[in-house]
Amino acid sequence: MFRQARWDEPLIFELSRPGRRGFIVPEIDPAIKEAVGDIKIPAKLRREKPPELPEVSEVEVIRHYTRLTQMSYGVDNGPVPLGSCTMKYNPRVAFEIAFDPRITMLHPLQDERTVQGLLEILYHLQEWLKHITGMDYCCLHPAAGAHGELAGMLLTRKYHELRGQLDKKREIIVPDSAHGTNPASASMAGFKVVEVPSDENGNIDLDALRAAVGESTAGLMITNPSTLGLFEENIEEITRIIHSVDGLLYYDGANLNGIMGYTRPGDMGFDIAHINIHKTFSSPHGGGGPGAGPICIKDRVVDPDKNIWLHDLLPGYRVVYDEEKDMYRLEGPSKHSIGLLKTFFGNVIPLVWGYVYILSLGARGLRLATEQAVLNTNYFVELIKDVRGYSIPYGPGRHRKHEVVISAEKMKDETGVTAEDVAKGLLDVGLHAPTIYFPLIVKEALMTEFTESETIENIEEYAKRLKEISQIAYTNPSKAKEWPLSTSVKRIDNVRANHPKTLAPTWRIYLRKMRKADSNV
Repeated sequence: MFRQARWDEPLIFELSRPGRRGFIVPEIDPAIKEAVGDIKIPAKLRREKPPELPEVSEVEVIRHYTRLTQMSYGVDNGPVPLGSCTMKYNPRVAFEIAFDPRITMLHPLQDERTVQGLLEILYHLQEWLKHITGMDYCCLHPAAGAHGELAGMLLTRKYHELRGQLDKKREIIVPDSAHGTNPASASMAGFKVVEVPSDENGNIDLDALRAAVGESTAGLMITNPSTLGLFEENIEEITRIIHSVDGLLYYDGANLNGIMGYTRPGDMGFDIAHINIHKTFSSPHGGGGPGAGPICIKDRVVDPDKNIWLHDLLPGYRVVYDEEKDMYRLEGPSKHSIGLLKTFFGNVIPLVWGYVYILSLGARGLRLATEQAVLNTNYFVELIKDVRGYSIPYGPGRHRKHEVVISAEKMKDETGVTAEDVAKGLLDVGLHAPTIYFPLIVKEALMTEFTESETIENIEEYAKRLKEISQIAYTNPSKAKEWPLSTSVKRIDNVRANHPKTLAPTWRIYLRKMRKADSNV
């Protein structure tokens, strides 16, 4: 188990002392200055005074950030079983290649003939993702999963607009177990969100779906396997229902790790899918990112009279191979495209990382990764399913895929110990907590996903601690309210921490708050 160091570590700005330097910028070579001339910064971009950067020596910087890493927990320290996030190990071979200066130092406006190697990598990645998802076209442009969702919803909007039916196609259906970004993305694209419930087996309630679908239905967003870790058993019927009203099916590819190599969104009938490279294909997540959210489509005619197809609507640029010139080049966006969702091509580094991951494993390896992830999840279910205070709602007896959602509702009702307390109890012994209180349809939810990276010993250790927490909850519940005691930061006041008067995301805002507080004294 991971033990955090507990330093009373100040902010880097608080270590700052006037005049200290870790690096001295050399003077510009006179010959270069003569050739280039004076650098003329537009007046509106000039600063009135130098930026307030911390002034510290190199050794202070090294020591400061080393101490912070000793206080932090990440996938390099141990399991990070955040359900839905798929926090798998980030292979170092991919790191070395993705951050090679020959890639990171390229400029997006370089002549295509000078970046043929990178374009070839991105071209093959497009093709591989197309086959993995069972789609016809793949675009690497979106910068993250939610960005891919927005692209998919804008594609759906453009599809109905070009077919002259946007005035009535105003609703997107979303299951109650969906990721929170799904309804947000649909709403951002201008649609009204219609929620449908899950049945007791964890599938979409078909009767409720049929009642919700009509002439105003523009499409359906669904994750499969769902956030409950369950494969949608009625997906073919759902596809038929949505397509019967000319709606588009959108596949949230956040959970591709539970089916990769076994089935594909395109084979299920989906029209649009996004892929989280920073989940299934091992690129670093969150602060270790950025992510990438390629979007793939199953091609179909949008306007037969004008010969417009769904692939014509894709955002940004795609890499194509020009057989005549024997070179790779960028193509797009077309005149019917939803346009650019960000500058230039996309987040190339995580894309290269995903390329290396796929290339390293190969087709059989990707399939094995899915098998191991599913096996790990179901082994964990067997270890925890009969432990007092926990339950696994929805789909009783069904095997899970990549993740499982455990409920601590019974424990809370009988002892007062909540899912948050359970999470803090895991942190107290150096284990990372799962995702809690999501999905919203499970009360006191503990959403757990180990991925293919974890060993049987780590899974058993995690289950053992959950059993210990259960025992403590039923014998000494007040103790559970004190966790964590061994971490670098004790339990915080969640409301106060998220209050605008407390939150200070930057040093500048922190100073502003401090000056305001002093003036009010």
